[in-house]
Amino acid sequence: MTTRNACLALDAEDSLAPLRQQFALPQGVIYLDGNSLGARPVAALARAQQVIEQEWGNGLIRSWNSAGWRALSERLGDQLAGLIGAGAGEVVVTDTTSINLFKVLSAALQVQNLRAPGRRVIVTESSNFPTDLYIAEGLAEMLQQGYSLRLVDSPEELPQAIDQDTAVVMLTHVNYKTGHMHDMQATTALIHECGALAIWDLAHSAGAVPVDLKQAGADYAIGCTYKYLSGGPGSQAFAWVAPALVDLVKQPLSGWFGHARQFDMESRYEPSSGIARYLCGTQPITSLAMVECGLDIFAQTDMASLRRKSLALTDLFIELVEQRCGAHGLTLITPREHARRGSHVSFEHPQGYAVIQALIARGVIGDYREPRIMRFGFTPLYTSFTEVWDAVQILGEILDQKTWDQAQFQVRNSVT
Repeated sequence: MTTRNACLALDAEDSLAPLRQQFALPQGVIYLDGNSLGARPVAALARAQQVIEQEWGNGLIRSWNSAGWRALSERLGDQLAGLIGAGAGEVVVTDTTSINLFKVLSAALQVQNLRAPGRRVIVTESSNFPTDLYIAEGLAEMLQQGYSLRLVDSPEELPQAIDQDTAVVMLTHVNYKTGHMHDMQATTALIHECGALAIWDLAHSAGAVPVDLKQAGADYAIGCTYKYLSGGPGSQAFAWVAPALVDLVKQPLSGWFGHARQFDMESRYEPSSGIARYLCGTQPITSLAMVECGLDIFAQTDMASLRRKSLALTDLFIELVEQRCGAHGLTLITPREHARRGSHVSFEHPQGYAVIQALIARGVIGDYREPRIMRFGFTPLYTSFTEVWDAVQILGEILDQKTWDQAQFQVRNSVT
């Protein structure tokens, strides 16, 4: 049986532990929801003040040049690129995940229409994040050319679902509900063997698990910065396109920031070369600037070290929950195998929503997803082993005492 003292010893030996001091974490809170919204870097407050007071307040419009606002999306993209196996000049941080998915999915369908015009099927998982499904559904309806979605209910069904009609396979690398992680390289190879293109959503991967898009042979990728990358609530997402594909077609949101000669103010659109063509409108500098604070912390470590700690944290959590709470009807839905697991762990419970609300009231913050899924995210930059032990003990007390059965924990919030 693992003890709290054993967890304290693990924290004492943890080489990543000092990085926790660079995050503003409230006293008395165990934060296990970095997979949904990352904790605030301490530096973000000063950076926000700098942007608002100095760059905007004093620099005014001059700051597009003097403070480097115009190139910020590309510069942040270069900082992020190493975390996902991309090269310099291949990533932009801009817009939202949904908007970037619309761009890359549109581009992928255009490429396939040039190469194999008969392909009209987009394959994805029924458990994919809803915005991905909605964007694909809306795009298929808008194109009105016979495009359709083909949904699979499990990763095992993918090989049978990809055929000569498939244009694009659109997958989230780490499933937002279960934490299941695809083998990106093997799955991309399968997609290519069938003549389709691969789009990867890295929302639950970037900063959480090692990713190497180029080694995997991926075609397109998008993801957000407000989860493990701690860019701030609603912070800008990112887009990557394989260099061999990036200049083949225009993405449809042809705003002026993606123009080859932005300030020539030409009446017709000509896209920039490279990933800059995936920019669209004027960038929201105040929020975009916050993204750098999280990326600066990642520059102080490496994904291999983060992954080792992530697996140790999630192994410990699973072990302790099964030991302490095994009699309370919890069902693990996250893979035990390291190669198939991201950095969050999900358990099903018939009263999952109420249990999460009772945990939050006790200072342990996780979140809930339908149906019956309690999610717990483990961010190696700031989650400690002792916090894992303490969180499980509180969970056990709530289940033992049926604290979740109180009326206050049955009321549904708009955000779960």
